[in-house]
Amino acid sequence: FQGDLVHVKELSTKGFEMKSRMMDYIKMMRDLRHENINPYVGLLVDPVKPALVTEYCSRGSLQDVIRNEDIKLDWDFKYSLIIDLVRGLRYLHNSSLKYHGYLKSTNCVIDSRWVLKLTDYGLPGFLGRVRQTREQSATDLVWTAPEFLREVNNQIHKGSEKGDVFSFAIIMQEVALRSDPYSSTGLTPQEIIKKLKKPPPLIRPSVSPQFAPPPYIQLMKQCWSELPDMRPGIEEIYDQFKRITSGKKANIVDTMFRMLEKYSNDLEEIVNERTVQLEEEKVKTDQLLSRMLPPAVADYLKSGKPVEAETFAEVTIYFSDIVGFTTISAMSTPMQVVDLLNDLYTMFDATIEQYDVYKVETIGDAYMVVSGLPTRIGYKHAGEISTMALDLLSQCGTFKIRHMHDVPLRLRIGLHTGSCVAGVVGLTMPRYCLFGDTVNTASRMESTGTASRIHVSEETKEVLYVLGGYKLEFRGMVELKGKGKRPTYWLTGKEGFTKPLPEPPELG
Repeated sequence: FQGDLVHVKELSTKGFEMKSRMMDYIKMMRDLRHENINPYVGLLVDPVKPALVTEYCSRGSLQDVIRNEDIKLDWDFKYSLIIDLVRGLRYLHNSSLKYHGYLKSTNCVIDSRWVLKLTDYGLPGFLGRVRQTREQSATDLVWTAPEFLREVNNQIHKGSEKGDVFSFAIIMQEVALRSDPYSSTGLTPQEIIKKLKKPPPLIRPSVSPQFAPPPYIQLMKQCWSELPDMRPGIEEIYDQFKRITSGKKANIVDTMFRMLEKYSNDLEEIVNERTVQLEEEKVKTDQLLSRMLPPAVADYLKSGKPVEAETFAEVTIYFSDIVGFTTISAMSTPMQVVDLLNDLYTMFDATIEQYDVYKVETIGDAYMVVSGLPTRIGYKHAGEISTMALDLLSQCGTFKIRHMHDVPLRLRIGLHTGSCVAGVVGLTMPRYCLFGDTVNTASRMESTGTASRIHVSEETKEVLYVLGGYKLEFRGMVELKGKGKRPTYWLTGKEGFTKPLPEPPELG
């Protein structure tokens, strides 16, 4: 309206007609001006959907603020809001309007500067009968003084100053507990209205001293007295609040600064907490990524750099599989097979962490490991893989299959040394893959080996001789697919390696 945001409140009434006396009444309400009164801008005259137009308050209603757990309300801030409410009522009670008549937390609105203003004042004076659903009526009436609830025909009451005081007390309970009216009773609005209409016993909210200062509770109880004459007037309420706040002038700006400072501290705590959580998740993500890719490659990907395929002049590759795995699988359920492989590879994964190696992949019962890439380590790659192979073979000697305790698990291992190309393949699920004849030859060394033995190629044997300390036996000339007959060796031990190795079966 005229460039400013306004709030349009549709009036739940039928047969609305604008009469001269009503026009005078609306003009009187429109002329009311006070810092804690939300002014009427005008009335939308429509026989079907009449509506009141008021200034727009961006913070919403007091009920909205109470229910918003993200807004921290200390007692300085609560007092500031309550005193704004008292000032607004004090102005209305001393005006020609005399009372609000429809006071509730949803009719207390808060502007952008956190100033509370009363709205919907004077409605009972010109609306007359309002046709509402029973559920809506009960919800709206829980702030209403009992003397008006007992009026016949459920007409909207005209209101009174002492009726406003009762409604004010219910709002005091809402602010203290940050909960709905009569929340401590556990009753529905319909049940509350029924008990308010027909005492005894009297029904009132319960607020313990742990939730509000005792003087606040005492004043609240005075304000919701059953007898209207026993309720204090607005001037007495105003004076009592000055005493409760020790005479301190409620300054909304100071309160806002305190609130902002508290928000800042709370936000800092939240940021620190979220930062710790973020770091924890980052560690988990890095750990997961390091299991999928070599750490050096993972760092490149995280920094947004492309990982180009690279040629490595010399690496050593390990292949192994389970001897008789097909037979074991045929005698097991799918879940038992999964448990077997999970138990075995969990043990393997824990073991290979002690060596400078990278697990490339597992396919079924096949296990592939490499050393010498992506970080080059000289001739040490053959030693790392060979010692690791001895360690894994030793572990298998004591490994027990859960559902087949009497069936020994035998591993067949093949090693080969040579050049290869390595690079990241794929985007959705990137994999660090090895390519080249060395991979094929290492696989052939495994498939032509025997149970509980480590089958080593000539190339790997040469590097191990340079390193020294490894025990090798000549196996003989072995036919390798695509290679013809090649000399191969058994790795049987290493100086200083004292872990027991399983007894291999006799060679036929």
